[in-house]
Amino acid sequence: MNVRVKFLGAAGSVTGSRFLIEADDYRFLFDCGLFQGLKDLRLRNWDPFPVDPSTIQAVVLSHAHIDHSGYLPKLVREGFNGPVYCTPPTADLLEIMLVDSAKLQEEETAYAIHKGYSRHAHPQPLYTEADAKAVFPLLRTYNYKESFRLTDNITVTFHDAGHLLGSAITEIVVAGEQQQKKIVFSGDLGRYHSEMLHPPARIEQADVLFVESTYGNKDNPIGNPEAELARIASETFARNGVLLIPAFSVGRTQSLLYLFRKLMKEDRIPDVPVYIDSPMALSATYLFFSHAGYLKNTFNLKEFAHEAETNMLVFVRSGEHSKSLNNIKSKAIIISSSGMMTGGRILHHLYHRLRRKEDTLLIAGFQAEGTRGRRILEGEKSIKIFGEEVPVECHLEYFRSMSGHADREELFRWMGGFTSKPKMVFTVHGEGDDLQAYAKAIRERLNWNVWVPQYLETVQLFEAI
Repeated sequence: MNVRVKFLGAAGSVTGSRFLIEADDYRFLFDCGLFQGLKDLRLRNWDPFPVDPSTIQAVVLSHAHIDHSGYLPKLVREGFNGPVYCTPPTADLLEIMLVDSAKLQEEETAYAIHKGYSRHAHPQPLYTEADAKAVFPLLRTYNYKESFRLTDNITVTFHDAGHLLGSAITEIVVAGEQQQKKIVFSGDLGRYHSEMLHPPARIEQADVLFVESTYGNKDNPIGNPEAELARIASETFARNGVLLIPAFSVGRTQSLLYLFRKLMKEDRIPDVPVYIDSPMALSATYLFFSHAGYLKNTFNLKEFAHEAETNMLVFVRSGEHSKSLNNIKSKAIIISSSGMMTGGRILHHLYHRLRRKEDTLLIAGFQAEGTRGRRILEGEKSIKIFGEEVPVECHLEYFRSMSGHADREELFRWMGGFTSKPKMVFTVHGEGDDLQAYAKAIRERLNWNVWVPQYLETVQLFEAI
């Protein structure tokens, strides 16, 4: 059985995770994500899919983040109708996140038409809410360590990646008549000291390894996030400003919510309103209770609920309520999505807050190349929002320690769990010089054979005889 891979995304870029695996005449897609960031990357979402979707027989998902799952509605609309395999929490998150993604695109399209800033005569969303809902009947779920078959010769097993509720490291075993070969996709790996999630599961053997590279050339020390948050919030309130935090609705928002309540309870920061301006975050928070078995035993959900419940916490449900937050001038915390500032309610908060010298923008996670967050971090003096250049005059803070991605040493710690050397290693989900430096470091430290794949490249992996 000849097995090959075609890199349809996350090759030379962090986002757009899509890998087409072909085993003789059987085709399946590992991950099905949206490209984000640079315009040239985002335009790939609109291009015809490089392979006829109707010829793909299955999709296997690592987790629910949109850069790993957000292309599914378009793939289904264009002809894919096979099963989509994932963990139970991933399936539940998809029912929230894909609908949210579609609604954002529909809302942004309507706003562009209303304001007249689109270059297209008749702008359309990439997909609609109805397209998103067409994905859900295709979902098939399996827990960690529960193996399932794609075919008589291909078996899949998910393991805990520790990155997001339900995120998975994926083992794929291809059996020939006389031998079997194993492919391992790391997916996005989490950290080793998360309060909520388990550390990434140890994998000891693979013939072919696809390893993520997001922070492959950067260290993100855990440090003391409570002390840093206390300092940032206190300095903002001393200026009579508002603290604005773009955050992913799943994981990051819940962690921030817990930490801010803890700081208030301990009188390390004053009691101020905390606005969670993401309808998806409210729904996602309930899923932590539905899937408690995926969390650390040491994480007390009852205590989390108790700490989170406070009359200072406000979940912002309507668009009108969200826009009314622009009238708040001082001493409040606003947490809004999306985390990389590519769309969503965070945009109108940025539109109003970036120009206010009293306010603080706290960026608390990775920002892909070309995103607004990355451009702000790189010191651009103005950012285009709603077709208008908005000056960046607020205070800026960058907070790495809450990232959900393993950093350089954690990635090497995970790779150090292999007891034998993979025959082929592909560095994916990385960008630019950092990606090349990471690949070089793996070669030098582990003596592994490492490839940095290119977009649309096809590589023969092995033959299982």
